Amino acid sequence: MFRAYRKLMKDSTQQGEAASFAVQTDALFRKSLTFQKRNFKSNCGILLFPVLIFIAIGGINKYTVDKQEKIRAGLPKCICNCINTKVTGSCKVVCKAEKPGYDQYVCPITSPVISHPMLQLPSPEQYAVRTDSIVFPGLPYNTCRTTHSCPVTVLLTGANRSLAKDIGQNFFPSEVSPNLTEDLAGNFEPSNISPNLTENLSTLVLGSDSKYSNQEDGMEYQSPSVSYIIQSQCPLLNSTEQGMSMKCVRGIYLWRRSSTLINEELFKGYKDGNEFVAAYDFLNTDEHKFNVSIWYNSTYSTADPMAATGIPGSLNLVLNAYLKFLKGPGVKAEIRTQQMPGFDVRTDRNEDAENMYIFILMMVILNIFPVMLTSLVYEKQQKLRIIMKMHGLGDASYWFVTYAYFFTVSLTYMSCFMVGGLISRMPFFTKNDYSIQILFYFIFMNLQIATAFLLSTILSNVKKASILAYVCVLGSGLSGFFFRICIENKSFPRHGIFLMELSPFFSLYRGLYDLMDSSLQEVGMRWKDMNDGLNGMKEVLIVMSVESCIFLLVAYYFDQVVSAGSGVKRHPLFFLQVFQKKSLQRQNMERQASEVSIEMKKPDISQERKKVEQLLLNPNTSYSIICDNLEKIYPGLDGNPDKYAVRGFSLALPRGECFGMLGPNGAGKTSSISMMIGLTAPTSGTAFIRDLDIRTDMNRIYTSMGVCPQHDLLWETLTGREHLLFYGRLKNLTGSSLTQAVEESLRSFNLLNGGVGDKQTRKYSGGMKRRLSVAISLIGDPKVVYLDEPSTGLDPASRDLLWKVVKRAKKNRAIILTTHSMEEAEVLCDRLGIFVDGRFQCIGNPKELKARYGGCYILTITTSSAQEEEVENLVNQLSHKANKTYHLSGTQKFEIPKDDIRIADVFQAVENAKKKFPIQAWGISDTTLEDVFIKVAKGAQGT
Repeated sequence: MFRAYRKLMKDSTQQGEAASFAVQTDALFRKSLTFQKRNFKSNCGILLFPVLIFIAIGGINKYTVDKQEKIRAGLPKCICNCINTKVTGSCKVVCKAEKPGYDQYVCPITSPVISHPMLQLPSPEQYAVRTDSIVFPGLPYNTCRTTHSCPVTVLLTGANRSLAKDIGQNFFPSEVSPNLTEDLAGNFEPSNISPNLTENLSTLVLGSDSKYSNQEDGMEYQSPSVSYIIQSQCPLLNSTEQGMSMKCVRGIYLWRRSSTLINEELFKGYKDGNEFVAAYDFLNTDEHKFNVSIWYNSTYSTADPMAATGIPGSLNLVLNAYLKFLKGPGVKAEIRTQQMPGFDVRTDRNEDAENMYIFILMMVILNIFPVMLTSLVYEKQQKLRIIMKMHGLGDASYWFVTYAYFFTVSLTYMSCFMVGGLISRMPFFTKNDYSIQILFYFIFMNLQIATAFLLSTILSNVKKASILAYVCVLGSGLSGFFFRICIENKSFPRHGIFLMELSPFFSLYRGLYDLMDSSLQEVGMRWKDMNDGLNGMKEVLIVMSVESCIFLLVAYYFDQVVSAGSGVKRHPLFFLQVFQKKSLQRQNMERQASEVSIEMKKPDISQERKKVEQLLLNPNTSYSIICDNLEKIYPGLDGNPDKYAVRGFSLALPRGECFGMLGPNGAGKTSSISMMIGLTAPTSGTAFIRDLDIRTDMNRIYTSMGVCPQHDLLWETLTGREHLLFYGRLKNLTGSSLTQAVEESLRSFNLLNGGVGDKQTRKYSGGMKRRLSVAISLIGDPKVVYLDEPSTGLDPASRDLLWKVVKRAKKNRAIILTTHSMEEAEVLCDRLGIFVDGRFQCIGNPKELKARYGGCYILTITTSSAQEEEVENLVNQLSHKANKTYHLSGTQKFEIPKDDIRIADVFQAVENAKKKFPIQAWGISDTTLEDVFIKVAKGAQGT
């Protein structure tokens, strides 16, 4: 049946012309532009936010630079004098600071000290030992501290354990050669090393625990002196009888399974005063390649010379060990450091400051992400998107305009971001290539928008969306500190970093990290640096570009099959036409099965069902709405049975007719309309709206449909006129016809007086909003209109005005109206259907229903409670078929069949009764529609 109907209706030419993509896009663009004008101050605040942040950062940077300049200016001047020499008679330039102790900072170094490699050792009382809190294996017990025999410890790890141990055995020599004993006697200072000893220093492992010290009169340089010789055994040099100022200390190495364990051990040891000399991770070192990571103590002041000599000492130790492993004990190497011929006070790289800068940059860039996400979810939560869709706005136009708007905002925002950065003169912005920065921000803008679209499809609450957005922003910024550790840890798997970069927020952090790292170099990031294995920018750009496309596709898919804010959810395989046809066939089988189970006991319901079947077999284009056995079942939860909201809803509605749906709350009226307007999908059955099936052609149905929902769905910052202009454009109205239609709508609903039409709807009263909602549903001449309780909250004058407009409008339209006002139903509706427990109980025009369910007079008599029995006797004398329907505090109502009495007899009986007992009030009336409604509802509910 329905196939024949569809075939004929598709050939019909009565379908109204839908607005094109360009028209829909123009309408939504104009509305969005007007909406943003209303939020001009907020938008300006968002755009100026990065500029203000970077102006503040620029001020802080300027303060820091000025402070450094002030420090430099406060240093004493270097005074150079020419001193005559006695030998040649010429003068020698000698430079000294005005204040003692500052020579190395303000004057050139004429004789730089050559520093031989020495291990930086902790104080003897802090050598690593086993304590109650340090239980790592291999460490000596703390009793060695009392005998001053504690060894210094080096930790080892790597991919090849046996190789690492073989190298470790070559770290410390077994003992010092006897012929060096005499040279080692006396004070050992790097500047006083004898030539004989210099040649053989590479065979020794030297150590020092000297520190840099501050004196009250200024900074004083203390040359590091050798205090220890480190060996695997100490049989000789611990004796003070040898005349040695140095002591021998035993050195040992311990193997650990991973660098993570070493990190933990080093940290706990430093915190508890049990320090290690160094640690080595040999990674993938073998006989053909040398690859090692070195841990060293970096907690000393950077002005301490040991900070410079400690690193070469650690490196010299492992290089000698590796060379001995490869070539034997006769090989030796030595790394020396020498001060530059000048020295200046400089600020060193501060990782905490860098982390904070990257964190601030992330917060500024992601500042608009919560704005975009909450904006998308707000339109879903307030059902603004679905109401736009019901009035003809297609998904393509919505996505295009929304994406273009977010992109424009993001582009403007990031432009302000870069301008603010350039104003602050941060090296991050000035050193790195501008084109790389622009490309990075451009790609991330698209990824950020795509992420907002994707998350909005699975969220339906603005508060939850706002919380999630800020958790993502703050969480990604804070977890970036951990991400940085992973990047800088060469032993961390590269694929692990790649997996983390799949998160858009970690991708942003990685890009900012690389830009920050490059800005600290003499020359910032350039395009040629993209191929650098340590630079992750190229990888990040590719990942973000691919993710942008994937996220948009997934977001569109979820929007169709998951999101509850864009209408009826489509099947997960909606893009497969073959599957879709099979799905429709299955639904038709369900519909036919349900038809058999329906018992048509009421003739008016049966007649309406037969009319629907006849129209499906022999279509008639004058009928705008044909509902074919619609059913809606909500699955039961927590063990509750299924809820049958709508059962066997069949209705045929021609043009020019207003059909009223009456029923108690929860009867299923709104559920029925929700299926017809595409808000929910029917469980079975279908409906045809002007030749189109609601299961497959809802997007085309929207173009000729008008809806006034039960609750007003309006933008609070738009005026009534702007609402009508927007929806009028969606109905393909343009130019003078649009202006005329808007003016006529405002005038018809009394929204012109006092300039109400040009006021923002947040200033409207409830009645004004209701009138505007009805006006929106009627603009553009829709052929099918749904009015869900349109007069709710209206005063009598406004309600009368509304009724007049609807009466005029129904001449060319099919209108379905729900109401609780029996007066409204009688005035507006050509036919009525009383809906109870999910199904029609009766259908007919008001007169037919009153005649069918009426046929009685309603007699009401009010007396004192003592005379209630006498009143009952009086009514029984008038008619033995009288039925009492109401009784409360002396007021009683009776239904008396019209065939049993005459009005004159009732008047005469009441007048005679007044002489016997007092009657406070009485009245007799014909059956009203309200009486019919109550009678039918009670009968259907069994009460």
